[in-house]
Amino acid sequence: MDVFEKIRDQADAVGLPMVAVALTAVPCANTPVLLTLHWHGFGRDAPAAGSGTRDAPAPPRPVPGSALQVNEPWQFMASLDHAMLDAAWRFGAWDLVREEHRGCNTAGSSAREALACRQAFADDPFDPGSEAHLVAEAPDRLELMELGARVGYVCWQFRPIKNGLWQDAAGDDTLHGDGGRIPPCPVLAQPSVGTRVSRTHYRLGRSRRLVLY
Repeated sequence: MDVFEKIRDQADAVGLPMVAVALTAVPCANTPVLLTLHWHGFGRDAPAAGSGTRDAPAPPRPVPGSALQVNEPWQFMASLDHAMLDAAWRFGAWDLVREEHRGCNTAGSSAREALACRQAFADDPFDPGSEAHLVAEAPDRLELMELGARVGYVCWQFRPIKNGLWQDAAGDDTLHGDGGRIPPCPVLAQPSVGTRVSRTHYRLGRSRRLVLY
């Protein structure tokens, strides 16, 4: 699975800097995975016809995120780990975080776990079921969220430097001029934990600079 190419194609199509990238998967082989991209930018809604507000511009609104369903087959969670490590490395991210979550329908789970599950599957907790906050090409997104709530899910997240919002703030000695890195990624994937709640932190960037405050 080439996640890097999918992110790059979407970034080229949207033409805005990225704030963050996330991939969410249910730990069941060959199920679709959800790739979510968050953009930095604002737009304005056109006034409704006949509203009489042609001369009064609508207030700016954040550009919706993009939720893409990836239907390529996969057998092991390690293959998704490698795909996201490759993407995070090539997009110049300082780190990659992998979070393994149990199902929030589990006895004893909290409201915070239910909120995290919704957010991982790009569902707006303040307007459940609405897709006004994102542009979705993910027909099975809600079904995947329901499955994740039952059996658990895994989420990877990184903040890109290349094609990203953070390029001017990067203090990473491993980056090239465009904010990216040349593959392959030298960081190896760590084994998944399984059904327990777990957080794995992959450090990708390096800095030898002395920062003075």
